[in-house]
Amino acid sequence: METKTVITALAALAQESRLAIFRHLVQLGPEGCAASKIGETLDIAPSSVSFHMKELFHAGLVSSRQEGRFVIYAANYGAMNEVLGFLTDNCCGGNPCSPVSACYQPSTTTN
Repeated sequence: METKTVITALAALAQESRLAIFRHLVQLGPEGCAASKIGETLDIAPSSVSFHMKELFHAGLVSSRQEGRFVIYAANYGAMNEVLGFLTDNCCGGNPCSPVSACYQPSTTTN
């Protein structure tokens, strides 16, 4: 993955609502969700959801598909894994790393 592509993805995630949307889509799995449902779940105005989805889509972090009159968005796991791979490439001085899940402890506080 090129540095410029990673920077675009990270910039898209560097906003509270977009990060929340992306994390929500990751949790939902490949079936994804309609933008209207995302807005309801995360308490984000429909016009804002559309704006944020456009940014995430242009960064390659989400895919979209039409289902009837709804646009369904889903996390692009391939792109997510490429960004993670780029960030952890050459990690730990060539030594095996602990799995991310073993290292990551979710914070109980929010800022």
